Amino acid sequence: MTTTAPQLPIEVDSETGIWTTDALPMLYVPRHFFINNHVAVEEALGAEKYAEILYHAGYKSAWHWCEKEAEIHGLQGVDVFEHYMKRLSQRGWGLFITEEIDLENGTASVRLEHSAFVYQMGKVDRKIEYMFTGWFAGAMDQILAAGGSSLRTQAEQVQSGAESGCDVGRFKVAPTS
Repeated sequence: MTTTAPQLPIEVDSETGIWTTDALPMLYVPRHFFINNHVAVEEALGAEKYAEILYHAGYKSAWHWCEKEAEIHGLQGVDVFEHYMKRLSQRGWGLFITEEIDLENGTASVRLEHSAFVYQMGKVDRKIEYMFTGWFAGAMDQILAAGGSSLRTQAEQVQSGAESGCDVGRFKVAPTS
């Protein structure tokens, strides 16, 4: 069943063609286009180097997004993280479910169902959604900083739906050592 998403308004400027959601300019591209470009860069740089680059870029972007959305909607703490997971889920990356979050200890567990990467690439027997790891740490660290905590975190993908015997992706956020 397909439904419209009035809770995620997409506005298109009739003069410029620019799409916006949550007051952010957006690009609307087919999933295969994005994933094919992602795979090409991974092949050129190597998965480890590409993952490192994406981690830092995603961290910065998630921090900024959570900061702005918290301000706009008057959100704090766990509510910011849940709002972020909801918005990511509404944008076609997959369904992100917070299984556990503990701001005092700087930990979280996120499950990913219906991954766009798995749908496009299939079972490739490796973790392929590493692009999201920086997003989770950036979101967590922004929330911690906004709450006055100096604790900082790191995130890692511990399971992928692209691996044999796995149906979902799993990510862990934990304090940096």
